[in-house]
Amino acid sequence: MILVTGATGHIGNVLVRKLLEGGQKVRALIWRGEDTSPLNGLEVESVEGDVLDPTSLQAAFKGVEEVYHLAGIISIMPGKIPLVWRVNVEGTRNVLEAARRNHIRRLIYISSIHAIQRAPHGVTIDESLPFDANNPYGAYDRSKAAASLEVQKAAAAGLETVIVCPTGVIGPYDFRPSEMGSVILDAAMGKASPYVDGAYNFVDVRDVADGMILTAEKGRAGESYILGGQKISVRYMLETVREVTGRAFTSIRIPFSFAEFAARFMPHYYRWTKARPRFTPYSLEVLQSNSNISHAKATRELGYRPRPVYESIADTVRWFLESTTQRFSEAPNR
Repeated sequence: MILVTGATGHIGNVLVRKLLEGGQKVRALIWRGEDTSPLNGLEVESVEGDVLDPTSLQAAFKGVEEVYHLAGIISIMPGKIPLVWRVNVEGTRNVLEAARRNHIRRLIYISSIHAIQRAPHGVTIDESLPFDANNPYGAYDRSKAAASLEVQKAAAAGLETVIVCPTGVIGPYDFRPSEMGSVILDAAMGKASPYVDGAYNFVDVRDVADGMILTAEKGRAGESYILGGQKISVRYMLETVREVTGRAFTSIRIPFSFAEFAARFMPHYYRWTKARPRFTPYSLEVLQSNSNISHAKATRELGYRPRPVYESIADTVRWFLESTTQRFSEAPNR
């Protein structure tokens, strides 16, 4: 039996699909009241629990051999965000302790490329760089770094753990559209798409799921592996959406200096309106940061080979359009 925490998320539900395709029995840890629609139609056992409640993890871990720990909170908002730290760090400590008590054979922890120490332009980002719990750029980055250090500490104490660090994830089965998924969806629907000059390394969610399974099979205990893809600009992403759909939409280039100035105030707007954040100081910093990221170690040791990013964008667009059409067709007539 394999346990997946965070199974309803973008990476989580794709990982579950991949595991089931491989003939595995999968159990999903589900937060109380969580929307489980991303798992609809999948033969997965669901167990209610909370990574912040250690006692609730006992039923989920019973009879489990492997754990993929994905449960976490992503945020691009500035300032301290207590829940991000509690879920990502304290929750991971609880999962590690449950794994130890239940004699789990192997635990795969999904960290983030942002947990790794920032490197200046011209330097290749790889696994030789440490996790940086003092990262000045965001609460999410610090929390994932701190959690990764906890996983390394557990490995040093004898628990069989391996860490994977995906770059920017895009791809189909994005049921609750991610940050970049929202950008792709808006463009695919023909909405005006503001953007700033910048680029990052993006990877297909299906390749990340495959990479995690390869890590469970071949990864060396106590090691970490970057699961990256290809560096592209936001403009390239939008132009690819335009090419795939054949649909005209307005793409508005915002001067970076103006976006940087406006981003100082946008977090207040997002908090007030409860709108989904897009332009924040953090998101702009990421697009301007060094994205010369190597996944050579994962390719060499695991056989990890990500697909071209054009294919990922095209498949994402098609999935969004098909799922949108399906939702409309299933809606009751009024």
